Amino acid sequence: MRKPCCEKHETNKGAWSLEEDQKLIDHIQKHGEGCWRSLPMAAGLRRCGKSCRLRWINYLRPDLKRGNFGEDEEDLIIRLHALLGNRWSLIAGRLPGRTDNEVKNYWNSHIRKKLIKMGKDPKKPHQLGGPGKPFLTKKLPPAPKLLNFHCHGRHDNRVLDFQTNKTCLPDLNLDLSLCTPPPASTVLVEERQQDNHIN
Repeated sequence: MRKPCCEKHETNKGAWSLEEDQKLIDHIQKHGEGCWRSLPMAAGLRRCGKSCRLRWINYLRPDLKRGNFGEDEEDLIIRLHALLGNRWSLIAGRLPGRTDNEVKNYWNSHIRKKLIKMGKDPKKPHQLGGPGKPFLTKKLPPAPKLLNFHCHGRHDNRVLDFQTNKTCLPDLNLDLSLCTPPPASTVLVEERQQDNHIN
């Protein structure tokens, strides 16, 4: 069985102090995240590694996005949830600055309730809308138009007619790719083969 990273009776529990936050920030900025099990002792904190990791990821990271979710974020969460289900870390990975816990809480406290009020079942994505249709927004700004240029006349007195009969909607790439790394023995064999070819 794995030894715990910290002794229960020696660790602080509960709210983090400003001093603890600053110690964690300073250590990570200087040394990087590294191993969360050994980080508390190296940073001079009386916390367990899991507590440090969660504090950093959910509250202290400099790239965290604070504030309310926008309509575009809500729409993206709904679309991704329809594709991925409750895989919050994958969904949060498509929303820069948002954490999986924050996205999950926002889904459960806001979006899910909105969908139910609208008479839509959040568990059935086929009821939510078609491609290119937003789920929650009532009115969208007009889509950007493609402009077709037609030149008439000679080189010196050109006239441009703008035809705005085509609509341009941005494509949303929701492709996900997951793969496992090759076994270490395969990598070593390939490296040795490359070394043999060089010699």
